[in-house]
Amino acid sequence: MNDDERLPAQRWYSSNLVGVPAPVLGGSAFNEHPVALSIAGVREANAGLFSLLERSRDLVEARDMFAHYLTIAFGLRRPAAHELAALGASEQRRWRSSWRKLLQGWGMDANGAAGAVLKGWVESRFGLAPSYHKAPLARFPSPAWVAYLEEKSGRRQNNNILQQLDLLYEFCQWSLRRFPLPGAAPFPGPLRLWRGSTRCEEQVVSGRLQNARCTVRLNNLVSFSLSSEDAGCFGDWVLEAQVPACKILVFPGLLPGQVLQGEQEVLALGGDYEVVARYA
Repeated sequence: MNDDERLPAQRWYSSNLVGVPAPVLGGSAFNEHPVALSIAGVREANAGLFSLLERSRDLVEARDMFAHYLTIAFGLRRPAAHELAALGASEQRRWRSSWRKLLQGWGMDANGAAGAVLKGWVESRFGLAPSYHKAPLARFPSPAWVAYLEEKSGRRQNNNILQQLDLLYEFCQWSLRRFPLPGAAPFPGPLRLWRGSTRCEEQVVSGRLQNARCTVRLNNLVSFSLSSEDAGCFGDWVLEAQVPACKILVFPGLLPGQVLQGEQEVLALGGDYEVVARYA
């Protein structure tokens, strides 16, 4: 395969499980006219969980129900010492991937192995290919693509981790509908978020940063902040975007315990966004 036969990653899309074509989902027009999304079969296969969630009085009660359900369903509780002794040596060493470990790994390094698994999940469920992992994923094949493919299929790709992430997304969507965030438009409408970046120039697909308004192409999974002040800690440029609720995977307060490094961090699907840019 020569260079002319290799396609840029930003033109790549695949089939998905949410019923909206990936080119539409990744376009800026979708952000202005979003529709509710659901990963096929997840709620149906876990009807008991969502029936139980409907009885919750607030988000704190709901998130505890959710975490408890996943702990039981995927065996996430660490065995006691006497239980470990009864297991074989290989089982004692077995890596048990969990949604919490992945999110904590993302918080430490979005370009690490945990980040690769999360980007791979977005790719498989929403059809949006990543554009960056340690290096630009501009063309295939390339060393950057090989490294990404190896990491997303590594040791963290076990214990039905993709199904855990499916449930996390569906729980987030249920929560945003049931307990809306302050300032959010009616579900699945947008929430105003901010993103700090030092790589803005290469992400611009139309317009100019210096003109304040432009369209940028973000990676298939990205972090936003709830305030421009917090976003300003992460780059020279601060981008203000309207992010539809249906693109959000994690928001502050959704999950019990410390999950992401930033207390005001929102994890959301990327794609093209029309933004208001200012130099921090």
